[in-house]
Amino acid sequence: MGTKDNLLNKLFRFYIDGFRNMSGWGRKVWIIIIIKLFIMFAILRIFFFQGFLYKNFSNDKERSEHVLNQLINQTDLHDR
Repeated sequence: MGTKDNLLNKLFRFYIDGFRNMSGWGRKVWIIIIIKLFIMFAILRIFFFQGFLYKNFSNDKERSEHVLNQLINQTDLHDR
């Protein structure tokens, strides 16, 4: 287990040192990336992906059948 901890510690230190030595331009780019990820995964999920399957279907079997039917219908439309 010691070598695994040592490897994780080296890897962690590698990234920490890289971020510490990063230029101001690089830090600004990472801030923009983090803001974009936050918008994509937090904000858009709240407004556009509100658990359609959980609201409209009562169990996993109904949910899976709906998804399967949607996939089959989409495939049929593209094959025409």
